[in-house]
Amino acid sequence: MIRILPYKMIETILQKGTFTREDLIELLNAEGEERQLLLRRAAEVKEAEVGNVVYLRGLIEFSNRCAKNCLYCGIRYDNKSVHRYSVSDEEILEAAKHAYEQRFGSIVLQSGEIVSPAFTKRMERLLQEIKKLSDGELGITLSCGEQSEETYRRWFEAGAHRYLLRIESSTPELYAKIHPNDENHSYQHRVDCLKLLKTIGYQVGTGVMVGLPFQTVEHLANDLLFMQNLDIDMCGMGPYIEHQETPLYEYKDSLWPLQKRFDMTQNMVAILRIMMKDINIAATTALQAIDKLGREKVIRTGANIIMPNITPGIYRNDYKLYENKPCTDENADDCTRCIEVRVKLADNDVGFAEWGDSKHYKKKKRH
Repeated sequence: MIRILPYKMIETILQKGTFTREDLIELLNAEGEERQLLLRRAAEVKEAEVGNVVYLRGLIEFSNRCAKNCLYCGIRYDNKSVHRYSVSDEEILEAAKHAYEQRFGSIVLQSGEIVSPAFTKRMERLLQEIKKLSDGELGITLSCGEQSEETYRRWFEAGAHRYLLRIESSTPELYAKIHPNDENHSYQHRVDCLKLLKTIGYQVGTGVMVGLPFQTVEHLANDLLFMQNLDIDMCGMGPYIEHQETPLYEYKDSLWPLQKRFDMTQNMVAILRIMMKDINIAATTALQAIDKLGREKVIRTGANIIMPNITPGIYRNDYKLYENKPCTDENADDCTRCIEVRVKLADNDVGFAEWGDSKHYKKKKRH
């Protein structure tokens, strides 16, 4: 019996047009030279399909008030040690103006999950004001959780055109282990919201955490297939980093080592780039919490979006979803200069003053 060398097996898989679940497990488990083959292939696909350009999304974490109680999250409702805040409309508009003046092209408005008529109306008004101050030139992504169809439509009509709603795990059984078992934390409702956002016309993004308690490589393979089947336009994936004020912290000693969480996240990004060649993929901040050059490494091997934090400095340390969050002590100008240097280090260019919309989304719109 002829034994196939591991790198030959990886080479054979990478030549396929589509991957099976078993293929994905092999790719995720790749190490050494086999892993380098995977990362090189992802870099080639990125350059060919979306180019070596990184688009900026100025991140404004405008509130850490949240009605959810997710077991992994530092701003969960039951964490009473969090200093809760909500950035004023004036401060949000000032941050958006700064992004516009710095030629970011787009911003992300992110908050905890709040559902109320007042919140819907406030966001609608802010979206209209941001469009006005930038003469319609500033692209807007929202990441404000599960909302009603009416709310999503109102925000879309007010000027938001992208929406990020991370599934965190696409395996219902694992999803149930990292969320409370109640009607406020429904796997099916979250999936339904993702489908609803697509129907309304948003560019839709989702993502997962890598290295969760109870998570296996098989779960991660499921996640990749989930994103492909949902036909997403953008993705944000990061390593799971535990927070001591959360229920899942008790499993800290059974987690994958930080380096494995980082490597597996990079593998996930690389494989997704090969599977969904023309979507937008973010190099998330959590990567930098493990490796100071984490975002640059992932940009080289698949990612093409980066989100400089432009939240007013006095609030940054309170939007702590996980421990050791980087860049909380920088001001917006420092962050901008740092990002440009980092992108250049990754042999990429910054796409200033461009929305950098998902090519995948644009292709679907044409058909």
